[in-house]
This record gives sequence, structure tokens and C-alpha cells, in this order.
Amino acid sequence: MSKPLNIMVVEDHDALRDVTVEALSERGHNVRGIDCAEALPDEPGLFPIDLLVIDLNLPGEDGISLAGRIRAAQPDIGIIMVTARNQVRDRMAGYDGGADIYLTKPTSADDLCAAVRALTRRIRPSAEVSSAFLLSLNTQVLQGPLAKVSLTGQEVALLAAFTRAKDQQLETWQLIALTVKAATESSKKALEVQIVRLRKKLLQVGAAEPSIKSIRGQGYRLLLKLALSAD
Repeated sequence: MSKPLNIMVVEDHDALRDVTVEALSERGHNVRGIDCAEALPDEPGLFPIDLLVIDLNLPGEDGISLAGRIRAAQPDIGIIMVTARNQVRDRMAGYDGGADIYLTKPTSADDLCAAVRALTRRIRPSAEVSSAFLLSLNTQVLQGPLAKVSLTGQEVALLAAFTRAKDQQLETWQLIALTVKAATESSKKALEVQIVRLRKKLLQVGAAEPSIKSIRGQGYRLLLKLALSAD
């Protein structure tokens, strides 16, 4: 099979969540389950998420809101909505809210895993493409032509988000959303410091300057080809 995905299952029904996590884990993926949107990890680099399986009727923030928020921060993430809402207007709201695939309950494990396989081709299109730069999401090690360096969880989250974004470019607020709870002037300065440190590490492993370009009034763009590995 393709390299495993990091999958987060957001489902408040304990038994259904456990069954879903088990089914996807048996297919070789790295899977975690949580019961609400608020339980998503505060430190995204500790478990960079490739794909979300979301129930819509969640306590607190609902699935539509969660999907839209995550899609805005990580445009290329995979999102599968699994819900009992089966009306046409519900499907339309789901796809408008950021779903790649909308499944109605009851959904078999085989149907869910087939949906995951279909999304894998989009999420990991470069899995078989060699690159001079390789980031291990598990060990948080960045490897280049000159050296290997260890990254922090937030640095891993930033590089992974750049790699998955369209044109490898993200707006400032999207990058801040990966590292802090709310955007403030101090958080923008903290982001600038993180980008400077990340550029230094990229230079250390052999990247040409500028490795991360500042786009005035918008955000930043990663200017090198980086492969992601779950190993």
C-alpha cells in the first residue's frame, strides 16, 4: 500500500470512534481518535494530520465549522465527513464547508477505507518522487544534501503545511493558526522569528537562499521541493 497517513477521527460516540480507529489502523495508517473539536492537539507538529474523519454533530464546535477552519489553515488536507444527515442540503453544506468526501451513516468500514484510499492519491501525490530534501514527520528530522537537523514540532507543522499548500504559499494568518491560538501583533513577530530560525536550518542542510520567501502584505512561500515521510 502507499505510505500510511496520519488520520484524526473526530467522533463523540465512543464505540463508533473506537471501531473507526481500529478499522483504519488495520489498514496500516497512524490513527488517533478524539471526541470533540476542542480536543485537537494544541501542538500540530506532534501529530501532523494528513486526513480528518469528522462527524458533524459534535459537542461544542460542530463538524462543519471545524472542517472550514482546518481547510482554511491547511488547504490540501483530506477531509471526510461521516454523518447521519442525509438530505441534499446537508451534503451541499458539507461540501461547501470543505469536505472532500461526504458519507452518510451507517457507513461500512470498507466504504470508509475506500474513501481514504481515494484521497491518498491526492494527499500523497509525491510519495514516490525523490527529493533532495526529506522531512520525517515521525522523527522530526530534516535531511538535505549537506546534513540532517532536528526540528521542533512547530517547525515540522510549518514545513508540512507549506508543502501541502497550493504553490507552497500560505498567508500570515494561516501560519499563525498553526502555531498559536489567536493572531496578535506579538504572534506575528513570533512567526517572523520562527521563519528566520527555519531558514537557518534549511541553509544548514543545503538549501539555497532564500528558502522561504516573504510575500509582502500576504505571507510566505517555500521555494524548495520537500518530500514528506511518515517514517
